[in-house]
Amino acid sequence: MRLSTLVQFASNKANFSKVQHYIDFCQRYLAFISRGIQAVIVSQNEQQYCFFQYKKDGSYNVTRPINTSLMLDADTADGLTREFLPILRDARSLRTNQAAERALICNAIYTLQQCIGAALDALPAGQSNQARKINGDLFERLIRLLILEVGVDCMSGSVRIPVVVDGYEQFRMNYQHDLIIRGDGVIKVIGSVKTSSKDRLDKIFMDKFLYCKLTDSGVPHVAIFLNDVQRKRTANPRQYGINATFLPGHFRAYTIKLNPLDGVYYCDIRPNMEEDSFLRGQIRTIDHFFCRDLWEFVEGPGVPRAIVSERIPT
Repeated sequence: MRLSTLVQFASNKANFSKVQHYIDFCQRYLAFISRGIQAVIVSQNEQQYCFFQYKKDGSYNVTRPINTSLMLDADTADGLTREFLPILRDARSLRTNQAAERALICNAIYTLQQCIGAALDALPAGQSNQARKINGDLFERLIRLLILEVGVDCMSGSVRIPVVVDGYEQFRMNYQHDLIIRGDGVIKVIGSVKTSSKDRLDKIFMDKFLYCKLTDSGVPHVAIFLNDVQRKRTANPRQYGINATFLPGHFRAYTIKLNPLDGVYYCDIRPNMEEDSFLRGQIRTIDHFFCRDLWEFVEGPGVPRAIVSERIPT
């Protein structure tokens, strides 16, 4: 398959309406890079990351950082339909010691999304903002589709919040959310789904603060991120490294002084998120969401007063 065909396919969000569509594209992209790229460039500062450089058909563009410890290869990806989907559907019963199955959940989600992002990196520089928007929208959609795959009702849309003063509803205001999980007819959890926390962290914490303040409720708010790394140049223009985009000081301040989020999940978790005791207590890999936390949220009381006024197709 030609790179131009892959890029054209990834640029059309209508091509990704089922989890299987993501898997099919992933398999095609991985088959392509196994023989169709100019080079694999190893990061200078964290060697588990690499970058794909395209040939002339991709304007010799260099992709985003790829974590080789998470990214599946073409041979492994061929078994995603057979292995990943059954494991995901059974995620609720997976135990902590079932490390291989839980790792596959993280690795598969990471690979499915990074194949799209890396393909879009072949677009001309003038279309980078468009590529970023498509990639972000498709990650949101992927997470919603995976939640639906395990049998939980979710959507994105506007929540109409009743503003009550002295016991009387004064008016309603709309809040747009990436992820609205419902059960028994009520909202169980609200989520933000982003490829990175860069430039978004403050809004995510403020969304929870304002929503809970306006509704006088404690509806859980979660954040799901793909990763928090970006490409950086080195003194040698032919070499690249990575920069972390997560701001631990901001995260700590918002958690302590504003309000903690009820769950923060990463596909590609950073070392400091596992080494720092405070961050470790707040941030987990995405398998924890599908294997445990999602079900605790669904079994929680929820918020019956807020009304979902708009359903955006997944």
